[in-house]
Amino acid sequence: PMEEISVLVRAKKAKLGWEKELFLPESGKYKDLEPFLSPDGLKLYFASNRPLKDSSETKNDFDIWVLERSSSKDKWSEPLNLGSPINSEFNEFYPSVSQNGNMYFTSDRPGGKGKDDIYKSEKLLDNYTLPISLSDSVNSEGYEFNAFISPDENHLVFSGYNREDGLGSGDLYISSLSKEGHWSSAKNLGEIVNSDKMDYCPFIDFNTETFYFTSKRSEIEARETQNLEEFIAVLKTPENGLSKIYKISLRQIPELSLKN
Repeated sequence: PMEEISVLVRAKKAKLGWEKELFLPESGKYKDLEPFLSPDGLKLYFASNRPLKDSSETKNDFDIWVLERSSSKDKWSEPLNLGSPINSEFNEFYPSVSQNGNMYFTSDRPGGKGKDDIYKSEKLLDNYTLPISLSDSVNSEGYEFNAFISPDENHLVFSGYNREDGLGSGDLYISSLSKEGHWSSAKNLGEIVNSDKMDYCPFIDFNTETFYFTSKRSEIEARETQNLEEFIAVLKTPENGLSKIYKISLRQIPELSLKN
């Protein structure tokens, strides 16, 4: 509840529900979060404060790490820190990678436009270019974070915090890339997706035309409670203000009726 522990979990849908298991070594000892599977399924990126190989101390900042495998049938490698120029002495979060390997992520490093910015780094052979903060069509003086890039790199969905056109707290926005290489002014996805609470961590499955996101929305209202059992039942309702994963069909969101 206070984010003391953060682990990565792999869940596989089975006939009788979800089969779940912890995914990484030393899970829970360090804070591992925000996994992203590359379009080819051979790299799994995530953010973590786990120590580098030459240290035993937990890092003071979060870096982006990766697991690799040669095929979908092979085992994953040990976690590898991406190093510079992706990682810095500041925080790097929420990696998202397009089909060509270009990476988008969140960072609070100096030189950005606001508190948290969304950065892009191009993949050239086995190296990454120096990350660049996206234009003010996306970033602002406030907080922009949790960016999902479409595999074709034409659409970016991200969270913007407390914007003038927001519904409250963090809202999900979309920006599209023009043929000239410019990002369009970010558009709020509206009430069909966003709430007056924090909405974040977007992901689009183009194969099933499904939009996934996380939300802290709540439907608990003040009311008279008759007994302790009723009180506990209210606390356990799905939309209770804790982070939960939601999904909605792309067809229900005009701004997200996209082709990959």
